[in-house]
Amino acid sequence: MADFDLIVIGSGPGGYVAAIRAAQLGLKTACVESRETLGGTCLNVGCIPSKAMLHASEYFDAAANGAMAAMGIKVKPELDLDTMHGQRRDAVKGLTGGIEFLFKKNKVEWIKGRAAFTSANSIDVAGKSYTAENFIIATGSSVTPLPGVEVDNAKGIIVDSTGALELAKVPAHMVVIGGGVIGLELGSVWRRLGAKVTVVEFLDQILPGMDGDVRKEANKIFKKQGFEFKLSTKVTGAQVKGKKAVLSVEPAAGGAAESIEADCVLVSIGRRPNTDGLALDKAGLAVNARGQIEIDHDFRTTIPGIWAIGDVVPGPMLAHKAEDEGIACAENIAGLTGIINHDVIPSVVYTAPEIAGVGLTEEAAKAKGEIKVGKFPMMANSRAKTNHEPDGFVKVISDAATDRVLGVWCIASVAGTMIAEAAIAMEFGATSEDIAYTCHAHPTHSEALKEAAMAVQGKPIHM
Repeated sequence: MADFDLIVIGSGPGGYVAAIRAAQLGLKTACVESRETLGGTCLNVGCIPSKAMLHASEYFDAAANGAMAAMGIKVKPELDLDTMHGQRRDAVKGLTGGIEFLFKKNKVEWIKGRAAFTSANSIDVAGKSYTAENFIIATGSSVTPLPGVEVDNAKGIIVDSTGALELAKVPAHMVVIGGGVIGLELGSVWRRLGAKVTVVEFLDQILPGMDGDVRKEANKIFKKQGFEFKLSTKVTGAQVKGKKAVLSVEPAAGGAAESIEADCVLVSIGRRPNTDGLALDKAGLAVNARGQIEIDHDFRTTIPGIWAIGDVVPGPMLAHKAEDEGIACAENIAGLTGIINHDVIPSVVYTAPEIAGVGLTEEAAKAKGEIKVGKFPMMANSRAKTNHEPDGFVKVISDAATDRVLGVWCIASVAGTMIAEAAIAMEFGATSEDIAYTCHAHPTHSEALKEAAMAVQGKPIHM
């Protein structure tokens, strides 16, 4: 008889949620985690601490650069970076401790250490063997290294996303390698606190994978905020000289090389699945060309009893995607029908303003057939106007024949919250007309979504 009905390997957003849901459904469950605290990358060094720093730095920036003065609040802020870091650590401590409480409440056993398969139904953790009827691999992802650029977080000169959260002082000049979500968010933190920020991106636009209009508008907004962009540019190497880093860069298409000197370099070119060290071959598993574990619709791998979710499987590397997969996977193991719609998974960039989208981009939708598009600018939204938040827009994309909403994209101060309405609408097969004729409270930012839906029909009121 196996030791457990289910062992979850990894306690990130997908893993801990899967373990709790399985225990709620009556399965004898354990979760393997090697960190000193639960929650994985997201809660310890990712989503949560970065949002704590983003929120705090927004207050500082508003006070230091005149936004509050425009509303009649005159202050001269003084940065206390140690306290700012302290409130970040407090947020992490409270939330990771909360997961430990939930494990105890739901009788999930925490097995401390790193897991390695010894067979299809057994693992070794810290020299001890454990067996289970089922395993969920939920080991998440880690930073993708950049050849020629060696990260050393301890020195604080060339860092990854973890090191960028722990900088002891504001760098005079930060270079961010990579114009994706993480680089722009952490670059925003240090720009608001006083750093000059240069973003070096190999592609010709920032935010790969997002809607084209969003990418262009975001670039304009970030430039207005003081970001400098070097697009279509390749980093070929980096050297630490004293307390500075010197980057070697050249045009992506080829051309003359140049050097950029910085006090801090943030390497943020993406993430890769954490599968090394699991001894997957002992369980009969292999990874694909991208290092991911292939699964079927129900999260089963090719080996019966072994399942996988989150960043180690194909799809976007998003905490909320992993959470929903964790719940669905646990329900499938318990004999229920776990459901997740991978076509309706929102993405959010927590800059100021926020950037969010769900469903197809305009480019992808056009490739599938004829569409209709409605846009509405935030500067015409009454709440954004009163809050001095004019930047951005909402865009609704619908099928030309059925009017069914295919995608929604927005840039707004609360875009991350607004996108939930769009996701719910799409989950239930709403048309743009459905959204347009749904009463929205006034004055709210969400009225911009209603107006964009009305614009699909060619009849917005306030534009």
